Amino acid sequence: MGKTLITLAVAAIAVASVPAATADVYSLDSCRRMALVNNKEMMIKAEKVKQAGYMKKEAFAAYLPAIDFAGGYTYNQKNISIFDSDQLLPTKSFNLATKSYEFNVVTNPVTHEPILTPDGQPIPSEVALIPKEAMEFDIHNVFFGAVTLTQPIYMGGKIVAMNRLADINKQANLALQHNEAQNVIYAVDAAYWTVVSLKAKHELAKSFVNLLDTLDRNVKLMVDQGVATRSDLLSVDVKLNEANIDLLKVENGLSLSRMALAQICGLPVHSQMSVADEGCTEINPEAEIATNYDMQQVYANRPDLQALELATRAAGQQKRVAMSDMLPNVALVGAYSFSNPNMFDGFKNRFNGGFSVGVMVSIPIWHWGGNYNKYRAAASDETIMKLQLEDAKEMVDLQVNQAAFKAQESIKTYLMTETNLAKAQENLRTATLGFREGVVTTDDVMAAQTAWLKAHSENIDAMIDVQLCDVYLSKVLGTLKY
Repeated sequence: MGKTLITLAVAAIAVASVPAATADVYSLDSCRRMALVNNKEMMIKAEKVKQAGYMKKEAFAAYLPAIDFAGGYTYNQKNISIFDSDQLLPTKSFNLATKSYEFNVVTNPVTHEPILTPDGQPIPSEVALIPKEAMEFDIHNVFFGAVTLTQPIYMGGKIVAMNRLADINKQANLALQHNEAQNVIYAVDAAYWTVVSLKAKHELAKSFVNLLDTLDRNVKLMVDQGVATRSDLLSVDVKLNEANIDLLKVENGLSLSRMALAQICGLPVHSQMSVADEGCTEINPEAEIATNYDMQQVYANRPDLQALELATRAAGQQKRVAMSDMLPNVALVGAYSFSNPNMFDGFKNRFNGGFSVGVMVSIPIWHWGGNYNKYRAAASDETIMKLQLEDAKEMVDLQVNQAAFKAQESIKTYLMTETNLAKAQENLRTATLGFREGVVTTDDVMAAQTAWLKAHSENIDAMIDVQLCDVYLSKVLGTLKY
């Protein structure tokens, strides 16, 4: 990547700032590191990446068999009784003549014919008694439970789609984390260079006050000697008061900018914080300013576009999940069930159970188009995401071209301010000499000093603008390092 070296020569404010003994000096890299570590939004993004990792593990668990236990207890007021009273059952005896079992019935001693009841039924001569209590079962206290194992075999592709979704979600959260990191870096740089700018303007304001103070003393001497008027002195005094007010404003702005930088870096807002580039005389833009860029590479570098592309892929997997609702589901089911009382070996009031294995199949047949419309809605969502991605790419094209144009213009502006600054310094020098020789008025000197102040201020603004445009260009190109 090509680098453009721009040298800033500010003759009147080339004195480096000396921080207070208790102040800590921070470089731009250290400010970036502190901001990335302490930024709450970065913490949230990091936690979301961890959350996505857990969700990925959760989705993978759907491939594996699920083992569950269910149990319970029931109290019943009454027992179960199969009979409502004692039961008398007819018996049979073996008849040698017919070689078969026949009911034992009461017969007529003469005719040997069975004696019938009024309703035509034979009367048993022998019965077996089954007491009512013998068929009554105690179910006052019932305990039951089951351990089940469910192994999905085919879920219509839902499990595969959910795993892909979980993986895409993790990648998307990583991309969003990188994008937020670049946003934090840009915010840190803006705050950092604002401090540098205001510190330079503070030194400039002090220099301007010193110039006016020197002029004020000279005019007072001239008034005493009768070569200047009281009006000239008042004009200088007014200008000096205005310069002192501006100096106070710059001091307040510098303090506030230091607070803003400290807050972004995660430090207490009242920290004694100085930056390493206070009083710097050169800057080094890193972004390559070109007329054309490989936009495919830019798309690949931009984490926000990566997140959008992953969101489009996620919409495709959501469509696959919706389709699975229209396909059969097959699962293998195994269970061990037990209860107390149990009837595996007669009715007994003790625990007993047994294993069972089976296959469960679920086939959707008719849902009045509900599942199909769900699938079409998911397909529409995928189309929307694709359109949003294309729109974002078009906006990135515009963003890159605008950022490159601004970076070029900032360098041109800076070079022009350098030229203007040199002329303003020469103008001030000649005006000062002319004032000493008595050929230039006080107003002319103050006008030259004001032009000098304006040229310096514009030069400082241009220097900071070059740096911020460089950072912004790196950000939109996706090459901002951190």
